[in-house]
Amino acid sequence: MRVLIADKLPESSINALRESGHVVVIEICSDDELQEALTKHSIEALVVRSTKVTRKMLESASSLELIVRAGAGYDSIDVEAASERGIFVANCPGKNSSAVAELTIGLMVSLDRRIADNVLDARAGQWEKGKYAKARGLKDRVLGVVGMGQIGRLVAQMAQGMGLRVIAWSRSLTPDDASAFGVTYADSPIKVASQADIVSLHVAATQQTHHLADADFFSAMKTGAFFINTTRGSVVDENALLAALDNKGIRAGLDVFAGEPSYKKGALETSLCNHRSVYLTHHIGASTMQAQEATGAEAVRVINTYTNSSVVPNCINIAVQSSATHLLIVRHLDKVGVLARVLDVVRKCNLNVQEMENHVFTGPIHAAVARIRLVGIPPKELTGLLEGIQDVLAVSQIKI
Repeated sequence: MRVLIADKLPESSINALRESGHVVVIEICSDDELQEALTKHSIEALVVRSTKVTRKMLESASSLELIVRAGAGYDSIDVEAASERGIFVANCPGKNSSAVAELTIGLMVSLDRRIADNVLDARAGQWEKGKYAKARGLKDRVLGVVGMGQIGRLVAQMAQGMGLRVIAWSRSLTPDDASAFGVTYADSPIKVASQADIVSLHVAATQQTHHLADADFFSAMKTGAFFINTTRGSVVDENALLAALDNKGIRAGLDVFAGEPSYKKGALETSLCNHRSVYLTHHIGASTMQAQEATGAEAVRVINTYTNSSVVPNCINIAVQSSATHLLIVRHLDKVGVLARVLDVVRKCNLNVQEMENHVFTGPIHAAVARIRLVGIPPKELTGLLEGIQDVLAVSQIKI
């Protein structure tokens, strides 16, 4: 395949793609440059990290078959536009979990000990030990985890190792699950916010989680509590957060922002960056060498698996459950034109083939079985029509 690497990827991953026989094009693209690169090189597979992939880009990329996000989230990709054009979208979940969890813990410690402010004063030649020797400490405090996926569970585990108690909510978390993880179960994000001394968000960016941390959420938080976000900026109502910083003494550690640049260097335009109660990092949660190596290797695996088997690991835009109404099973000899004649009969019966797979058996005479998922009501004569085709061995159908 012709693979475009549009964001930085470890050299080991690039070499692995080339060793697998792919033509690798490396162009670290801005959003504006990506569209030109896709068409110029007739790209079939695209690997991105932070670069946005828009509908306009996809409409001009006629050869593109697969987009791999070298990371867990995929909100930078117009998945709907990709689906409309039959382009697979895959991600690399779980490969950067430790890195994000480590930064989360680092922000917690930094807020408690005011590490960034210590550094600024010391670099300015100011000795302010009296001002900074007043940290409360983290042991025995309550950490609230909103989202108990792999990263959330790692954060909880690390925090417990430091002596914190953990209360957690997640859409799929049950009281039994919480007990198994050694955390206290909460039935809503608001309940977590109201009981925790430190709140950390670890949910995916979806329509359901947009502004999950809103005015009601911050109103429920304890005065002087810490707020950590290392997931996506869209899950936080930044105006509500600013109000909480001013009115409730909330202090925040943020790695992500709603309007952050998608490029490596530039202006950061958010009112949060000037607030003394906020520690900001540059969306570096997944940016450790360990995480990047693991994520790059997973991106290679996705591309190679697709090339060799047409299966896309970690695909996020394939329907989990199709709308097919009947399963047609056709046993046949593996000869030229057999399936073409089968599908022609299906078409004439006004049935839509939604999914199809064909497996060939071993042996001197190659037989095969095609499993065809259909939408529509098959006519009674369909089985007879198919069995009348030369080299069709048997036909059956099941209502799904």
